[in-house]
Amino acid sequence: MQANVGDMLIIHGHVVGQRDRKGEIIEIRGPAGSPPYVVRFDDGHEQLMFPGPDAVVQPAMSE
Repeated sequence: MQANVGDMLIIHGHVVGQRDRKGEIIEIRGPAGSPPYVVRFDDGHEQLMFPGPDAVVQPAMSE
């Protein structure tokens, strides 16, 4: 998994009816864009993440 600062990390829900979690990658601590990532979620909290197979990186939109 490769990411850049500003990309979105989307973690899919594990249970029917559980919504996906989305957060912005604000820091990359691994080499060459690899995990771990510091992610700021929609509710404002920040967390160090080692994303699993249920997560995808959505590239930031270019302006």
